[in-house]
Amino acid sequence: MTGSNAGPAGTLAAGHARRYALRMDDAPRTLATYADILALPSEDRAEVLHGRLSTLPGALPKHSRVQRSLSRYIGGPFDDDDGAGGPGGWWILIETDVRFGPYMITRPDVVGWRRSRLEAPWDMRPIDVVPDWICEVTSPSNGRRDRVEKSRIYLAAGVPHYWLIDPEERTLEAYSVHEGYWLQVGVYEETSVARIAPFEAIELPVGRLFPPRPSAPAEP
Repeated sequence: MTGSNAGPAGTLAAGHARRYALRMDDAPRTLATYADILALPSEDRAEVLHGRLSTLPGALPKHSRVQRSLSRYIGGPFDDDDGAGGPGGWWILIETDVRFGPYMITRPDVVGWRRSRLEAPWDMRPIDVVPDWICEVTSPSNGRRDRVEKSRIYLAAGVPHYWLIDPEERTLEAYSVHEGYWLQVGVYEETSVARIAPFEAIELPVGRLFPPRPSAPAEP
């Protein structure tokens, strides 16, 4: 597919990979840090963006289905400890806190690191190593945050690959950094079976990421 550095429908932020810093004129008087996340009840999900603490709603089942499916179709062959299922060489984790700075902590839906860059993440909270791949599962309530605000944070931090998956439209959008911009490397619908960076070693059946479509009612 032909790439574009403008993003889907012109909405995914693109720009030079300069530091996406906290703008002090827009910041709250007291800047939130990871300590504020830890102070919340254990069942609360939260992020800190530009020093602002925000809690996240629980995922809808269709959102969770995409996370689980990615864990199977990407995590299976790439995060395989016995080396029997595929290329290996990655950690693939779900909803893990990642810190890009003292006032910038996100919880990507699915996130991956090459094992050559992160030896063992099991006792890290948050993880301060920049991921090699992030996937956000969008919804009407978080679409703008994922497409604009988080895309800028990830670009500036040096995340090389970013996916957006829309369970409503049943599409996957893939971006890679190119000369300081997000370059759209492909948009895939549910009928696609594709090799998508950085996991092009396997064919990904995009439609299998989503819940089954409801069966048509039987005719009388």
